[in-house]
Amino acid sequence: MATVTDTSEAGRDPRRWWALGALVASMLTLGFDMTILNVALPTMARDLGATTGEQQWMADAYVVVFAALMLPAGLLGDRFGRRRMLITGLGIFFVGSLVGALAGGVEAVIAARAVMGVGAALVTPLALSVLPSLFAPEERTKAVGIVSAGSTLGLPLGPIIGGWLLNHFWWGSVFLINLPMAAIGVAACVLLLPETRDPASPTVDAVSTALTATGLGALIYAIIEAPTRGWGDPLVAAMFAVAAVLITALVLRERKAPRPMLDMGLLAHRGFLFNTLAATLVMFVLSGLMFVLPPYLQAVLGHDALGTGVRLLPMMGGLMVAARAAQPVVARFGARAVVSAGLVVLAFAALLGSRTTVDSGYGFTALWLSVAGAGFGFSIVPAMSGALGTLPSDRAGSGSGLLMTLRQVGGAIGIALLGSLLAGAFRDRLDVTGLPAAAADTAGDSVVAAHLIAEKAGSAHLAASANAAYVHGMTLALLVCGLAALVSALLAAAFLPGTTTARRTAGPRPDVATHKADA
Repeated sequence: MATVTDTSEAGRDPRRWWALGALVASMLTLGFDMTILNVALPTMARDLGATTGEQQWMADAYVVVFAALMLPAGLLGDRFGRRRMLITGLGIFFVGSLVGALAGGVEAVIAARAVMGVGAALVTPLALSVLPSLFAPEERTKAVGIVSAGSTLGLPLGPIIGGWLLNHFWWGSVFLINLPMAAIGVAACVLLLPETRDPASPTVDAVSTALTATGLGALIYAIIEAPTRGWGDPLVAAMFAVAAVLITALVLRERKAPRPMLDMGLLAHRGFLFNTLAATLVMFVLSGLMFVLPPYLQAVLGHDALGTGVRLLPMMGGLMVAARAAQPVVARFGARAVVSAGLVVLAFAALLGSRTTVDSGYGFTALWLSVAGAGFGFSIVPAMSGALGTLPSDRAGSGSGLLMTLRQVGGAIGIALLGSLLAGAFRDRLDVTGLPAAAADTAGDSVVAAHLIAEKAGSAHLAASANAAYVHGMTLALLVCGLAALVSALLAAAFLPGTTTARRTAGPRPDVATHKADA
């Protein structure tokens, strides 16, 4: 027998707003954790001696696990109790954060990030799924918006909080800040949330989960290791082959399943496919930029951690303003025009950013970051809404899960691919003439490492070469971002359904509102 709470009764219970506060705290913690680490990476590279590849794994370990486990985590909540799994997720996130704060080496940090990814995968889908048991329909939309705002607010808060902590404490403080937030979330869930479950939900497909995690992990490993080992290295080639086999097996298995965990058949819907492609591309660019920008702001321009966090705000501000403005613009011009225009704006910003030189200064960077933020906001919000709006009512849940998973995959590949492109270009361009072999090898690990070697050797030439090499790598990454956004804009303009078609395919449905809000 399912355990549920009558929403009309919940609607008269004043504790529901306190419970909502607990969910907001949970989502806020996950929201700023997504950006707080990026500001910390240059400091961690200096203190832990992390190479660019290891920094990529610190970021991607979380994203890969999160993407692989999000759908099965939601199913576990449906079957065994959403409150129970939400508390479990917050507990796991707490433990992962504690391990990260106490870690003494790169491997421990990567392991901690993977554990945090497990917790985040449980919290994210379940934080929204418990709302129907707390709020009556007339209050639910407002509640969904508040929870989603908690996650969104974390984007600008992360760099600022992270920068302040790094200026006053050691790098582990960026993990320690999660502990009180997670503890408050656990206590509030225990005291305030009702238990709900759906025994009729599909069972968790362990084989598909394993194929997703190992296939995506093998692909990310190959991309990250390629600049160091070489793209033709036997291990790199083998990992690409393994990834292809595992992902193909996953697709074939899911296509044959009567109740698939990843409903690949949804990609046959033109509107869903190309809106999902646009949203995934935006996450690819956003995640990649958040990885490559902090070392530029800190190592090349010489700002401290807090200054770096503050200087990322133009992009976050542009994103949030455009995201709020997107809906009325879509109502006026249609989603196809707005998504396509947003991607063109993003392409323009990235190509403008690719003109950055060592002497450009922050003013030029702030300009193209603001434009990029506007492009992000105007493309991802209508793309997410359009993708979900094309789905039949009975497949809204599976479609939302597939869309969220593919967005996370796009983010993981963005960090891996753009980071690897930058790492390879940096190592090739860096002038280490006159350095001992060991020092030259260390200097090629990252721009932070090169500056440390230059400081010890008293070599202004090496520091200047490191700055030039990093800017060269960053401009190549931005060129790739610009071209990818431009191709995606052309595809959106050519293949997204027009306004009339979209309205005929799917009108507004209340059952999709919950999923749209997670955009």
